[in-house]
Amino acid sequence: MAAELKTFKGGIHPPYNKELSSGKAIAEAPIPDELIIPLQQHIGAPCAPLVSPGDKVKVGQKIGEAEAFVSAPVHASVSGTVKSIEEVANFTGAMVKSVIITPDPQQEAFSGTPRDTENLSQEELRGIAREAGLVGMGGAAFPTHVKLTPPKEKPVDLVIINGCECEPFLTCDHRLMLERPEDLVKGLKLLMRAVGAEKGIIGVEANKMDAADALRSASASEPSVSVEILEVKYPEGAEKMLIFALTGRKVPPGKLPSEVGCLVQNVGTAIALHEAASTGKPLYERVVTVTGPGVKNPGNFLTRIGTPISTLIDAAGGFVGSPTKLIMGGPMTGWAQPDAGAAVVKGTSGVVVLTSDLVDLGEESECVRCSKCVDVCPMFLMPNFIVQATKRAQWDKAEMWGALDCFECGCCSFTCPAYIPHVDYVRKAKAEIAALKKK
Repeated sequence: MAAELKTFKGGIHPPYNKELSSGKAIAEAPIPDELIIPLQQHIGAPCAPLVSPGDKVKVGQKIGEAEAFVSAPVHASVSGTVKSIEEVANFTGAMVKSVIITPDPQQEAFSGTPRDTENLSQEELRGIAREAGLVGMGGAAFPTHVKLTPPKEKPVDLVIINGCECEPFLTCDHRLMLERPEDLVKGLKLLMRAVGAEKGIIGVEANKMDAADALRSASASEPSVSVEILEVKYPEGAEKMLIFALTGRKVPPGKLPSEVGCLVQNVGTAIALHEAASTGKPLYERVVTVTGPGVKNPGNFLTRIGTPISTLIDAAGGFVGSPTKLIMGGPMTGWAQPDAGAAVVKGTSGVVVLTSDLVDLGEESECVRCSKCVDVCPMFLMPNFIVQATKRAQWDKAEMWGALDCFECGCCSFTCPAYIPHVDYVRKAKAEIAALKKK
């Protein structure tokens, strides 16, 4: 009898639709006529600009300095001329100071300096991660050097690479695991050294066995690294769910993975650390999945940060059918876009174009008290009560019911027969609670 796959309690099984792009090798996206590079693409303080309009910049040049600890510098993704520095709406609709660059007609490849990574110390690796502007590339965009600096009283003994990619439609991490497994293992080993961990695990969902096989082959000579297979379920790749599924350790509410001796990093971030450590390459490009029934040729594209998503849609053959909804990120946790003008940032994993047959246009109605949202919540919260408190502007109650513990996976909204957009209410509650705490 086959062993039971590792998983967690709760969660859902949405249609995954990964076959649209999972077989498409990573291709290089075109460079647009203009790039919009926000000076804040991460959790934490925004960067201070290091360039002025009219300045010439080279690919990989630092153009935004991180002055706070919880921040990450920003780099030019092309060689070109700074056209302007102005407030531009990002993918969330927030106005963010951004550097607008007009690329040169001829682009030079990034010229790094090869470096032996075998003897890099913990402090050197943290400095490399910071200087390269590394952040979590699964969407949260938390500065990597901060994660690599756990409290001394909370030592990390295990580094976990999230290779689940449980969000429907997205396949950028799957392709990276298939096409660059050796670099991923090297990045994992650097992460382990940076925090002093003795063991590393790459967690892969059972629908990506080709990636698991590639990684097992790449790590065959690394006894401290293992590849573990998990059940195909959303949100299997969420930090706390993944840690529990692989180890049985439970991260307490309001606490970080270091509380239970773990560090979790994304596939792309691990590879980016390998690149930064071995060549000095900063994070100025990433792989983005462009997919959905609303684009002609779905695929995975190595994309310069600052590229408008309209360029990526064109690279995927343009719109087709009856596009109804454009999403930056995945359909469960991404942000709906009013148009294709937003720019790719470090945390952009996908651009998903849905058609009317996949978009349920049911209108929100009153809660029917079915408890489906409670049953599927992987954090064991009561989303219905958080919504109720938010509607009544009872922010103390919203916090009491766990609004700040919600990581906005969207399981509740997905299962709700009343079409209540729970995540929207949670985001509002979080913003109001944060504003009150600042007073």
